[in-house]
Amino acid sequence: MSDNRRELESWTDNQVAAVEVGTAARRALRLLSYDLEPQIYGEQDFIDVVRSVATSGRFASVRVLVQDSARAVRDGHRLVELARRLPTFIELRKPHSDHRSLIEAYLVADERALLYRKQADRYEGFVDVDDPLQARRLVREFDQVWGRATPDPELRRLGL
Repeated sequence: MSDNRRELESWTDNQVAAVEVGTAARRALRLLSYDLEPQIYGEQDFIDVVRSVATSGRFASVRVLVQDSARAVRDGHRLVELARRLPTFIELRKPHSDHRSLIEAYLVADERALLYRKQADRYEGFVDVDDPLQARRLVREFDQVWGRATPDPELRRLGL
């Protein structure tokens, strides 16, 4: 465990941590979320950070796995709207049914910084801007799920 680790207890803690982790990214963000929690990932400060990462260069990548996008689509989530404007750099997918039982939630910047919650429906977790071991483990897990994930028809409908 690094000296940079801080415990999270509320949605405001998570909101601040998401911006902090996003700001640490140079080229890649990976987000696993149940429903894109608008109070965390829909806030303008976070959206600004995501836009900055996504447009930072041709190797930039923002990948988002969302289990249930219905509320995000219905409410016009800012991250979904940004992904529509920058589809080359921001991709949203739905995990394969084999992975729908994932209950954790996390955001990883490059392979170094992370926000992690063991249970997506709770705000308790931690943030660490310098934990490459844990970040790489989550990136490997994310990439496995991503490899079998599919574009979400709910999100695709927005483009019509």
